Amino acid sequence: MNILQINASARRATDAEGSVSTRLANELSAGLRAAHSNATVTVRDLTLTPQPVLDEVALGALFTPADQRTPEQAARVALDDALIAELQAADTIVIGVPMYNFNVTAQFKNWIDAVARAGVTFKYTEKGPVGLVTGKKVYIVTSRGGIHRDQPSDQMTPYLRTVLAFLGMTDVEFVYAEGMAFAAEQGLASARSQITQLLAA
Repeated sequence: MNILQINASARRATDAEGSVSTRLANELSAGLRAAHSNATVTVRDLTLTPQPVLDEVALGALFTPADQRTPEQAARVALDDALIAELQAADTIVIGVPMYNFNVTAQFKNWIDAVARAGVTFKYTEKGPVGLVTGKKVYIVTSRGGIHRDQPSDQMTPYLRTVLAFLGMTDVEFVYAEGMAFAAEQGLASARSQITQLLAA
């Protein structure tokens, strides 16, 4: 099993402090690795190595034929290529991403914009778009200051289901650590219980 862990908080994590979503993603990845002796884990930490935003310069590089790119354009495209290669090589993906202002972090949106590439991770057909990143198991660990699960304020969960399905990933499980702004211990305990149940399934 090849596990890709994506840390997408604006904060780094330590053993007991910092990013809650990253700490819980670490625990989930450790549990998966313990259950599969041959598992390998690749960590893509967008906190430590942020992916550049998809801007006009990046689009210009992507739409320039590979053999005509400047060295700067080639280097920019190579950053996205590296993320795509990691995604394609993974069997299981663990994403740690908190809710910021009712949706994903800028760090994770930049990752999505990097890996969503027509003709590579999805394609357009007469019957609509088809995702090309298939056969993956995805776990999303998300932390929230308030309580949003199954509420209209949770725009994050449907967005993630939609964009991952667009790329071909439909086997998605969520772990929620909620109420972290006022009931952190309960939120962590609930999330860890959810992780235990997923690992036992």
